[in-house]
Amino acid sequence: MINQSFWKPETIINCFNDSVVFTFLSAGIAFVILTGEIDVSIGSVLGLSAAVGATLLRDGYGIGAALSASILVGALVGLINGIGVAVLNIPSLIFTLGVNGVVRGIVYVYTKGAWVENLPADFTILSNRFLAGNVTYFYGAALVIVIIGHLILTKTRKGKYFVAVGDNAAGATLVGIPADKTKIMAYVLCGVFASIAGIIYASRIGFITPTAGNGYEMKAIAACVLGGLSLTGGIGSLAGASIGAVIMSSISRILVFLGFSSDYDNTITGFLLLTIVVINTTVLNRAALKNRHDILSARTAEKGGKKS
Repeated sequence: MINQSFWKPETIINCFNDSVVFTFLSAGIAFVILTGEIDVSIGSVLGLSAAVGATLLRDGYGIGAALSASILVGALVGLINGIGVAVLNIPSLIFTLGVNGVVRGIVYVYTKGAWVENLPADFTILSNRFLAGNVTYFYGAALVIVIIGHLILTKTRKGKYFVAVGDNAAGATLVGIPADKTKIMAYVLCGVFASIAGIIYASRIGFITPTAGNGYEMKAIAACVLGGLSLTGGIGSLAGASIGAVIMSSISRILVFLGFSSDYDNTITGFLLLTIVVINTTVLNRAALKNRHDILSARTAEKGGKKS
């Protein structure tokens, strides 16, 4: 049973504040998952963006320049992913896995295998600035961006393209929806969100290692699935992804309050992802089977009526 102190308001708020990096990652990859694709390179994109931004900050450049450079890096990697998947028709898992390896290698080359340290205090202190109560500015910004993104996806015509493409790419193309451009845009947005997460990560941690963001893609994908997104595309929302991010990022804290070691974090994350995917796949398969059965029954009844 969870220790009662876990349910204190400040502890709950800290769970939200601690989830800010995964909130951006999950919201970004949600665009890709909604189109029926996947991106396993976001962890390395976070690492490279964080390294680029942190290096510029360490060398005396302003926060604006560091953020702009990081976003440019994320958008570029996202564009490459989008072209590879949408234009070259390479399976998204294979292509983004390859990009993940390339980008991770670039991180090591860029940092020369060393940590990026000595970040300016006015940057690292940003993660401890509070907007209202104990809610940080970073999480407040994440919340606003998620709400805006959610409204765009659900209320605007072009925003609904992402779901339409994920639901039926061929059908979307037939009605005039640019499926390839939509997928490319999804990957670019995913890269941008990952780069923003990288800058926030740098501010929170205060230094960057060559392995920064390693394995984060699994938690982001798990957060999306936990938040109600279907890995087959066409189902889910950014709001659900952000809720899943809070839950996934709170696992370590919950384990501590349960009296377990946080070493079980990755094990539980993987178990949750497998369980939810299996349940989701089973439900979808049963629904598809029932739909086919109903169609077959209707056709049989129609033919029987004509014969009589």
